[in-house]
Amino acid sequence: MFRKIADQLQSYFGISKKEARGALVLMVLCLVLLWFPFVFRRFLLPVLPIEEQPVNLKMLDSLANELEKANQSKIRKFKRFPKKTFAEEPAKPVKLFDFDPNSASIEQLERLGIPAFLAKRIDKFRSKGGKFRKKEDLLNIYDFPAELFHKLKRHMIIAPANVPGKHISKTETSAENKKAPTFSKPAKPVIVAFDINTADTTQLVRLRGIGSKLSLRILKFRDALGGFHSAEQYAEIFGLDSIALAELHRYGKVNSDVKKISINSITAEELSKHAYFKNKRITTTIVNFRNQHGPFQAVDDLSKVRVVDKATLKKIEPYLRFD
Repeated sequence: MFRKIADQLQSYFGISKKEARGALVLMVLCLVLLWFPFVFRRFLLPVLPIEEQPVNLKMLDSLANELEKANQSKIRKFKRFPKKTFAEEPAKPVKLFDFDPNSASIEQLERLGIPAFLAKRIDKFRSKGGKFRKKEDLLNIYDFPAELFHKLKRHMIIAPANVPGKHISKTETSAENKKAPTFSKPAKPVIVAFDINTADTTQLVRLRGIGSKLSLRILKFRDALGGFHSAEQYAEIFGLDSIALAELHRYGKVNSDVKKISINSITAEELSKHAYFKNKRITTTIVNFRNQHGPFQAVDDLSKVRVVDKATLKKIEPYLRFD
């Protein structure tokens, strides 16, 4: 039974025999750890001998008296120290006056009734290059109360960014251009369709949802197959989500032939390196059947080997040659 489960794990995940056995042992250990508390409470705990001892009431009373005395002594110690009282800071008087939120200081903002933390938040916003272009922009400050905004709205005066009529000389404009150079954004590389059987990792990582690890896994699976014969095989790659799969279908084209296997001359060890023949028991059975009954003439002859089912035959057919 354990051997069958290990073989299924090996063929499903495409791992070695040792890795399949290790995974099976870990699964068994996890099941034992999960079920042990239930088994212990249900079957072992009622059977365990528990010695009943008489309760010493005098000892319990003495312990309770000692705890009460210790608690009373702690309370007395705390009573010796008077409670410290801290004088509350008097609230700053609120005075409404005309102000520009782009230039008012923190003290001025606080005098208008804006809490200190919000005044500092406004100052931080301005220090990072932020500007209030209209009065309603003040509400974009996180946690700024709407009621306070309506009180301050009529006292807000926002100076225009560019003063009309101001003449800017050529020397000033040239100096500004020197100080603030402009940088153009690099254009995104255009992705074109490519042959999946000759592609490398640099082409695969450009696709959405495919990183360096996933691109290596795709190439490893492709090389173990001997190449893809159909785009439907992309779904067999472990770890591909719907986005990565859609990108592979869109750009990864099957334009070259696959590497075929000579089923009548290959050894069991060489055959087990193929992605569809990872199970060594199946490969050994195929080679032994060939040695006993002669070379295979067509794919249908492989159906006589009982360990090979129809679904596997359909998958491996494009990779076989019978010379």
